[in-house]
Order: sequence, then structure tokens, then C-alpha cells
Amino acid sequence: MNVLFKIYQIDAAEALRIQRSQNEIHEHDFEELIIGVKGQLEHFIDFKTRTYDAPFISFVTQGKKHRVKPLLLQEEIDFWVIRFKSEFIPETTFQLYSHFHENATLVFPTAACFTRLMTLCKMMEQETQQTAVDYAVIKQLLSTTFTMIESERKRQFPDAQQQLKNQSTTFTSFLSILEENYRRPEGVNFYAEKLFMSSRNLNLICQNILQQSVSEIIETRKLIEAKNLLLTTNKTIAEIGFELGYQEKAYFTHVFKKKAGMTPSEFRQEIQRLISE
Repeated sequence: MNVLFKIYQIDAAEALRIQRSQNEIHEHDFEELIIGVKGQLEHFIDFKTRTYDAPFISFVTQGKKHRVKPLLLQEEIDFWVIRFKSEFIPETTFQLYSHFHENATLVFPTAACFTRLMTLCKMMEQETQQTAVDYAVIKQLLSTTFTMIESERKRQFPDAQQQLKNQSTTFTSFLSILEENYRRPEGVNFYAEKLFMSSRNLNLICQNILQQSVSEIIETRKLIEAKNLLLTTNKTIAEIGFELGYQEKAYFTHVFKKKAGMTPSEFRQEIQRLISE
């Protein structure tokens, strides 16, 4: 995706177009939230296919192989699709990974919260249509959207929430410690010791949940923050690298390019171009 943020609706015509298209299993380099107000979603993810009736929420993390097929129910369908880069809301992205890693899709028994979610979606859509888009406004609205979804999930499924918490306690604790320390030049042993466990076991947990090693998750969090700083500040490349625990600009640039496919300077130029379009 060559934009920071995108939002659109799927109606009957678009649903039929997707059904007729060559819709293969794929992965993408952005986060995706689908808010199903009316209709059905046939979703292949985590190596199984299930069909969900609206109202539902489906969150797909970047890199996950999946396929969605929107379906009409009683000749109606209304989906909001939101796509955004991880660095757009870096402080929220990893929380979403821990919340949704076992259940990408949540079906709500009532649609009480969906009126407010639709209002937020419309506000985000309207902002994207402004001559000068204020991404700070969109960022705040998107964060509010996820806060409301999590609040509704806790209200609707308190038992499931507790089960999820029990299953993910170590991983959630790791993410919490990571959020406080990712700017420091700490490795796997530091986090394993904080959690009173071996590096091997922590790596196994992270591999099971995110299919990444602890080191990869640390570097990914650093990369997300680096992109955020390149996007929102005028700090130099060296200053950003130092802030994230890299003592040498050259090494920071090397790591960034290896993971992002471009240098920090190239990324900043590309982001500025996307925002100005």
C-alpha cells in the first residue's frame, strides 16, 4: 500500500466484483480492520475458513496470510474497510497483535456500538476528502475506534476476555516491558530475565503468536517508532537512531534498509511525497 491510511466502504456492487475477481490467499504490508455492519464475511485465516454474519469486527495484522470474500445477506451488505501502516498508530499496533492473535474476527450479538463506529468511520472518510488532510485527526479517530471495539469486547464477552488474558499473559507482559524499553540497546536475555524465564521459552511463545523471534519483534518495534519519528519530527537520521539505541548512524541505516527496503532518508522523502499528494 502506497499510502499511510485508507478507508472505504463495500456495497453490493463492490462485493460482487470481489467475488468475481481472482481472489487468492495473500498477505499485505499494512494493518486492516473490517467493520461488518450488514452482510456476511467468508474469511480464510490461520489456515481455516469460517463465515461470519454481521455485526462483526475483523482485524488482520500485516504479514498474515488470508483471504476475504464479502457476501450479501438478505440482499444487503455494508462493510467499512480501514487500512493503515503500522507506524501510523505505533503505540497501539502491538496491543492489537496481542488482542487479536487468536481471534481475528469477533461477532457481536448486538449492534449497539456499531452506530458510533459508523460515525467514526464517516468522520475519517470525510477527513481524507479534505484538500489538506489532517492525519493527526484521523490518527485520533482511529485510536478511538479501537478503544471502543476493545471496550465492547470486554462488555460482551467477559469470560472470553479472561480466557484470552490467561492464554496471553506472558506475551502481553513481554509487550508491556518492550514498550517501556525498546529505545534501549537490550537483547533477548534482558526481556527473558524480566519475565523470569529462559530466552528459549520466550522465543517459542513469540513464534507461536506472531511467527517472529524476540529479536525480530524488538527490531520491528524499533522500526515502527523510527518510521513514526521520520514522519512526525524533523530529527536527523543520526538523532533518531541514537534515540532508539543505535550508537552508529551507518548501522541504524543498514538495519532500517534491511527491514523496510529503503534507507531512512528515502522513507522520509517517500512519506512526505505521499502526504503532499
